[in-house]
Amino acid sequence: MDGTILYVEGVTVSFDGFKALHDLNFMMETGELRVVIGPNGAGKTTLLDVICGKVKPTLGRVVFKEYTDLLPLRESAIANLGIGRKFQTPTVYTSLSVFENLELSLNRKKGVFNALFYRLTAEQRDKILESLQTIGLLHKKDEIAGLLSHGEKQWLEIGMVMVQEPEVMLVDEPVAGMTDYETEKTGELLKKISTERSVLVIEHDMAFVRQIAKKVTVLHEGTVLFEGTVDEVQNHAKVREVYLGRGEH
Repeated sequence: MDGTILYVEGVTVSFDGFKALHDLNFMMETGELRVVIGPNGAGKTTLLDVICGKVKPTLGRVVFKEYTDLLPLRESAIANLGIGRKFQTPTVYTSLSVFENLELSLNRKKGVFNALFYRLTAEQRDKILESLQTIGLLHKKDEIAGLLSHGEKQWLEIGMVMVQEPEVMLVDEPVAGMTDYETEKTGELLKKISTERSVLVIEHDMAFVRQIAKKVTVLHEGTVLFEGTVDEVQNHAKVREVYLGRGEH
């Protein structure tokens, strides 16, 4: 599980003259759970957008598994290579069951209509049930997704990414709006997932960051300000000035 799986080098992204990312360098190791923090406008979500191909930088490169240059590729091609993304707002199919949501995600290339009428293999069904067990929703597999709590919808979408078996999972602010119980459970879920794949988490909640993070990357004005443990981040004078000292805890 050793080696660099994701390498972002000298990436600059400009929107109408504003540099959302500026000569940003960032790397992740295989099997790592990394948390990225920073004040609003620091470039956190833009970093995810670049990695998954939603936004193309004006300068720099993104390398996956040391040999694949992601920049020329479309979002779908990057996803097929093994990079999955869970967005901040859950995007589940609220009129379908929990199980059907995972089924659709597993067969996403077939389209919604064809996927629903596609006969699952025993192996695929086992994969879905295993994912439901991992995210804690096995007992609700036949429930309509729209009836789930906010936290449960977040877990369902994490499961929808998991069944695609990405090698890198990008997760944007997973605990926003969650109860304390849901937040703690989400942290345990992400730590469990990171035993099988690399996980990159964008987050604001510092209590949650402390729960899950071994290494934290701090972004400020589109570049990396500091990297270290949670304690090192919280005790770093410049980080406290630009981020922690602004009341974002």
